[in-house]
Amino acid sequence: MATKATTPPQADPALTERLRQEVERAVQRGLKGMELLGAPPPAVGRTPKTMLHRRGTLELVHYHAMADEVYRIPLLIVMAPTNKGYILDLTPGQSLIEFLLKRGYDVYMIDWNPPTMSERDLKLENYTLDFIPDCIRRVQQDSGETDVNLVGYCAGGMLSVIYQSLHPDGPVKNLACFTTPIDYSKMELFRAMSSEKAFDLDAFVEKNGVIPADVVASGFEALRPASRIAGQVKLWDNLWNDQFVKGYRMMERWGNETLPLPGGYFKQTTKDLLRDNALYEGTLRIGGQLVELEKITVPLLHVVAQYDHIVPPDCAKPLVERVGSTDKEEVVLPGGHVSIAAGANAVKRMWPKLDAWLEGRSL
Repeated sequence: MATKATTPPQADPALTERLRQEVERAVQRGLKGMELLGAPPPAVGRTPKTMLHRRGTLELVHYHAMADEVYRIPLLIVMAPTNKGYILDLTPGQSLIEFLLKRGYDVYMIDWNPPTMSERDLKLENYTLDFIPDCIRRVQQDSGETDVNLVGYCAGGMLSVIYQSLHPDGPVKNLACFTTPIDYSKMELFRAMSSEKAFDLDAFVEKNGVIPADVVASGFEALRPASRIAGQVKLWDNLWNDQFVKGYRMMERWGNETLPLPGGYFKQTTKDLLRDNALYEGTLRIGGQLVELEKITVPLLHVVAQYDHIVPPDCAKPLVERVGSTDKEEVVLPGGHVSIAAGANAVKRMWPKLDAWLEGRSL
């Protein structure tokens, strides 16, 4: 009796394609992993610019215009002293600086370099009563305009806020801030790490003079101790994706180039801001002057990151509540401390908001 032939099972085309892709990606991971081991750091901060002034840790740059018509009022960006400004100028298409230039803004930036040992005693007074005013004067001279718009990111926003409260009748016409800390009691882990029980602040600063970059970076990493490992796992999963790898390496470079801090600045911000919460409490004195947020009356925009692990929303929100401006706006956008300003999320959300707010205030 003849037996009936059985038809072999047909392979699932979707499963076959998925297996093919996984094998291809595994091969690409191996090849690209070897390439990365010897690859030079990715190029960043490529938007053309001119250095107008350099004094120790301070650097003032002017970006070259990219539009035929430029707004009258120049824009001065103040970066946090812990980080390099190229986070706002990673690469063409991923650059807030490039975006602003193409929209017709005249863009300057206060960027920072590692402080020398001779700058170990720099304090908030130096930043807010010397560096920022000096750079504003240079922007006025270079642009030929008296008015200036000021934009501060993170601690750069904090410095800008302090400056403006001490110079309420100065040349700043509009103030925009991103993720700017005000109520330091909401930065709970930072406060715990910097408490009197945690370490002897005076002895630490006296011993180091300039606080090493790895100490500064470790403070940020402690907020998310697994983030570096998680990032490396995600990189491995996406090694086949050239665009992902490019973006990851640029962000990694920026994170690895965290700056050291002058001991005086570190000591003052730790004691007065983190421990005493003096900016929020209204007891902070700079050069003998009381910093009163109510004295800020210029139009103000504050962009808060909804998922910020460094400057939580509750830490940032008192800025708009406290200032004396009648024209003021707080915007809470999805994103973290960095992704609010750089990356695909920023391109879609924060950049257009900043442009829309500035355009009518830059004429």
